[in-house]
Amino acid sequence: MIWFTVLAGLAILSFAFLKLYSPYFKDDCAYILRSIKLGIRLVKYKKIKPFYSILDSFLDAVKRHPNKILLHFEGQQFTYGEVDKKSNKVARALQAEAQLKEGDTVALFLANEPSFVWTWLGLAKLGCPVALLNFNIRSKSLLHCFSCCGAKVLIASPELQDAVEEILPTLKEQGISVYLLSDTCKIEGINTLSEKISRASDEPLSPQLRANIHIRSTALYIYTSGTTGLPKAAIVTHERVWAASFVQAACGSTSEDIFYINLPLYHSAGFLIGLAGGIERGMTLVLKRKFSASQFWDDCRKYNVTVMQYIGETMRYLCNTPKKDNEKNHKVRIAIGNGVRSDVWSDFLNRFGDIKVKELYAATEGNIGFINYTSKIGAVGRVNPVHRFFFPYTLIKFDIEKEEPVRNSEGLCIEAARGETGLLVGRVTKRSPFVGYAGNKTQTEKKRLHNVMKKGDLYFNTGDLLRFDHENFVYFQDRVGDTFRWKGENVATSEVADTLSMAQCILEANVYGVKVEGHEGRIGMAAVTLKEGEEFDCLDAYNKVTNYLPAYARPRFIRIQPCLEMTGTFKMKKVKLVEEGFNPALIKDLLYFLEPEKKSYVPLTEEIYKAIGARQIKL
Repeated sequence: MIWFTVLAGLAILSFAFLKLYSPYFKDDCAYILRSIKLGIRLVKYKKIKPFYSILDSFLDAVKRHPNKILLHFEGQQFTYGEVDKKSNKVARALQAEAQLKEGDTVALFLANEPSFVWTWLGLAKLGCPVALLNFNIRSKSLLHCFSCCGAKVLIASPELQDAVEEILPTLKEQGISVYLLSDTCKIEGINTLSEKISRASDEPLSPQLRANIHIRSTALYIYTSGTTGLPKAAIVTHERVWAASFVQAACGSTSEDIFYINLPLYHSAGFLIGLAGGIERGMTLVLKRKFSASQFWDDCRKYNVTVMQYIGETMRYLCNTPKKDNEKNHKVRIAIGNGVRSDVWSDFLNRFGDIKVKELYAATEGNIGFINYTSKIGAVGRVNPVHRFFFPYTLIKFDIEKEEPVRNSEGLCIEAARGETGLLVGRVTKRSPFVGYAGNKTQTEKKRLHNVMKKGDLYFNTGDLLRFDHENFVYFQDRVGDTFRWKGENVATSEVADTLSMAQCILEANVYGVKVEGHEGRIGMAAVTLKEGEEFDCLDAYNKVTNYLPAYARPRFIRIQPCLEMTGTFKMKKVKLVEEGFNPALIKDLLYFLEPEKKSYVPLTEEIYKAIGARQIKL
């Protein structure tokens, strides 16, 4: 009762404050009330016995409307009832073949396809945490991602068999069971699963198989590049799954909406907000194997899509398509996503109609996020008292050159002034925990910031610079540290540098992201020094980055330097390099450009530079 009294009091104070000072009073009230309702639900789920998970929400939806379509995919459709039965068959087949039991982690190496959905649900019915592997990664990165989550089983799509074969000897040594969602496979050590699933019973499984699962149990491992090194497995608890699934509800989606998932399901956006959020709402989902700008609006019209998902890049791709007369002929009313530039946002609305764009800010492993529920162009969220009470956060002054927070004489951080750019940090509490990364205590500790506002406190370091304006809007400014974002993916600079250093000619590499006009995020670039007596080997460097790095992480520009500048603590300096970019007219150092058609790096000429600026070369 005390908790609800506090909530009610906070709500009344918030409404009074916002009415006095905000022209967005109605939006604020609606969002706060919606948030309180969702908060009460989460508290209820924490206390209810047995534990009520997103799987139980799915099973309840199956009882309510077994014949309602859950998934549309490439001309096929699957109802809630059909998906439930398929997941039962998957669970029983894996229970028999792999002897899976509650708590065993299974890694999914699958593309966006319906089998992803029922395989995950089947594993959830057995009480198994699931690691969502990025289907773009290969070799060392793939093996690392699989190993760090402690998985006993790997389940892969047939089209990813070559990538599995590459790491199969190591998996065999570790005694890992490898399964392919296929009827046939001649490779020793890879078991087929499709026939076994088809023969299995579709009868419901006992909830006792997952009886010990609770709200703080690990539900998923989702990979993030974070601040440095190889991808890290962010531990996603059932509590976090619920909180992220509520984003759709907070944005105004209902069970009557039809949601278009065109982002990868290995991402928290596609899986948690799209898939889990759709199940929480009890809605119909349109699943796309891969985003297609040319097919996007035709899909929306075909399936009567009402809620779409985006990242900044996909929004820009849509705006770059040739104009058509029927562009506003659709039923999309809400767009949920992140990373869109203000000019693209405005262009999108002008071309495609009055769509409420709900721009988000969040991190997979983080404990703080924002939603721009007013749809004000450019903002990623709003500050309001209720949100800040339950998820305390602050912006602190940050020294970009030293790449560390500014501290006062007492050793405490200094809060950034209103309108000033600062580092966003979220206080770690029972309500807003930071669980960390699986098998990586060092990187988990690096994200913890101690003695921030008072001695002994603990905050999560987002690694992002934001700004709060005088109307309480939140604006994303930039990332800090050894990470940049390109094509909607986080790129860890140290992994790229390690890969480049494998080239015979390269002594050291300093990797960073640079802005390209007309594109979201930053594209990869590296300043490198060469070994004594060596020249830059364009072909060898190209082969190394294409063999070991996914396309979005490959440095498109190389800058040859006589030496790399270091800070006083022997960190590579990047700020000046980032500012200088890749203009050959301004940079005296030799510059190279990764040219996929020639399968090599080539000298970066002014002609190539101008063609990139004119968008004649696709990046």
